[in-house]
Amino acid sequence: MAGIMSEAGLTNGAFYPHFESKEALVREAIVSALTDQRASLERAGAAELGIEDVIRDYLNVAHLHGTEDGCPSAALLPEIGRQPASTRNAYEVGLSNYVETLASYLPPSSSSSSRERAMAIFGLMVGTLQIARAVSDEIVAAQILEGGVQAALLLAKT
Repeated sequence: MAGIMSEAGLTNGAFYPHFESKEALVREAIVSALTDQRASLERAGAAELGIEDVIRDYLNVAHLHGTEDGCPSAALLPEIGRQPASTRNAYEVGLSNYVETLASYLPPSSSSSSRERAMAIFGLMVGTLQIARAVSDEIVAAQILEGGVQAALLLAKT
């Protein structure tokens, strides 16, 4: 906490009037990041971008290196899983809203619901990004990203 406050140019004491606890800060940061992520997805829809554009916007080299402004799921899932139920519930609501918006990009399918496919696609994208971030070879990372794009596109068409 001290490091966050210091980077913001504030003292630790400045934290307490704004958040009831460190957990509340974490919860608000996650909710804010997921809300921003969904808003970006909605803007893509307003710009009439398709599912491939959305997938490629997520699985690209800029997002690979943009960890500070990137997807909260790709960056924080293990930590979110260790949080109290209230934080995990807040994440679940944000995830559900994002997946609902992602599902709106998918064509109808007789084999599964758009929501189920959207959740699978999002899970695949998050995992792909995490794996690509874990390797040191840029060429291998780019190949991992493209493999994720192709797999997500297959799920989108199923």
